[in-house]
Amino acid sequence: MSKPCFSKVLVANRGEIAVRVMRTLREMGIRTVAVYSEADRHALHVRMADEAVAIGPAPSAESYLRIDRVIEACVQTRAQAVHPGYGFLSENPAFARACAEAGVVFIGPLPETMEAMGHKTAARERMIAANVPVVPGAHGSSAQELRDAAVSLGYPVMLKAAAGGGGKGMRLVHSPSELDEAYQRAQSEAQNAFGDATVYVEKAILQPRHVEIQVLADHQGEVVHLFERDCSVQRRHQKVIEETPSPALQDKPDIIARMGEVAVNAARAVNYRSAGTVEFLLSPSGEFYFLEMNTRLQVEHPVTELTTGLDLVREQVRVAAGEPLGFAQPDIERRGHAIECRIYAEDPSTGFLPSPGPLITLKSPGGPGVRDDSGAYAGSEISPFYDPLISKLCVWAETRELAVARMRRALTEYVAGGIETNIAFLIRVMDNPAFRSGDYTTGFIEEHKKSLTGEAVSDEMQRALAIAAAVACAREDISQSTNASSTHAEPTSKLSPWRTAR
Repeated sequence: MSKPCFSKVLVANRGEIAVRVMRTLREMGIRTVAVYSEADRHALHVRMADEAVAIGPAPSAESYLRIDRVIEACVQTRAQAVHPGYGFLSENPAFARACAEAGVVFIGPLPETMEAMGHKTAARERMIAANVPVVPGAHGSSAQELRDAAVSLGYPVMLKAAAGGGGKGMRLVHSPSELDEAYQRAQSEAQNAFGDATVYVEKAILQPRHVEIQVLADHQGEVVHLFERDCSVQRRHQKVIEETPSPALQDKPDIIARMGEVAVNAARAVNYRSAGTVEFLLSPSGEFYFLEMNTRLQVEHPVTELTTGLDLVREQVRVAAGEPLGFAQPDIERRGHAIECRIYAEDPSTGFLPSPGPLITLKSPGGPGVRDDSGAYAGSEISPFYDPLISKLCVWAETRELAVARMRRALTEYVAGGIETNIAFLIRVMDNPAFRSGDYTTGFIEEHKKSLTGEAVSDEMQRALAIAAAVACAREDISQSTNASSTHAEPTSKLSPWRTAR
């Protein structure tokens, strides 16, 4: 093993992404430091790290978003670098600058790059200057200016928060009579989410797909793309299922090549370093438009890793240490098909409301081509203070048809007891004819809402879930029995869980 570029890295995040980053760091021979709030004292990422530092109360504003406390933890533990994961401080230029001032390497892009791409209206202008296609739009300082812009663009239009993403501050407006109320709601939501009420307007692209391009760039000027991901299955503008290659582009390599070239040009235009993602709207006619650039590791990065064989976290760490990528665009190939399902503690039948609480039972699926990135374990808590993501279940197979079948099988093996989850909903998506054919858009969930969230679970699905739950409970009983009494340890340990569940 070559000498690691850093000896110790602090992971300024929590949950599955903190665990995932630590795994690569450990493979690289780098010691890890976790930070945690009071709510996360017993979290998996804390147990997994070599060191852990408490940084405040449960609310993220008093812990994971406190730049001063994260920097203090770096100084206290003598961490040489910080990996921010995604969310929290990952796209905060002030945090990147604070790291530099403290002599700590920020594993991510330059703060100037984050500023350039972090505000959507400024990013649009920069992309236009770089000849990157953008959705026609305008911004103004008053409701009247937006009214005039909307008339000029033609309805329907989309209102968007200038300072953020994740579906916050977004409103689709079909007519002038809806604009004022939508504008007020978008402003309020943007202010609450990002501390900036600025809203701009874009021409709404009807029946689009959400397709993004993963890029990697080093300090030596090499910029490459790692092909596309399709993230069109969304609820409330938030991604639920991602896959690569995009079903809409499997027979259109020319469009993929053009999107990749545009993404690389966009990254060069802002002097990009590290891993980043350029997001596009793809119209039914094959035209694509720049949406935004995420200057961080994406939640859905595992599907790219599964099809290219590259470890994106490893590449981020190497680039941050000043090392070159070591490969060029012609060297990058992908193979097969990968799908990611986000397993959430939420109830789809109630509009996907979160379902926090203790995870009494948690059993992840396995088998060929299955990867489960999780920050939870049986007995842990899904906190009401943070995103209710339990894990990211990913599969790989030679073809999309096989990948869908594999994901469905894996979902029927997944058991999360004690809380509501979206697992049955995800199984229904895998069974949906439109999804199976690959013919879907960002409106997929809304269009199929009744069949995805309201219909009774099929007998086959009930049997599969019941068997999985019985096996999990049996294993839990065996474990508890073994721990409770050494007298019964030997005979109990010899029992097959399937036999016990019979």
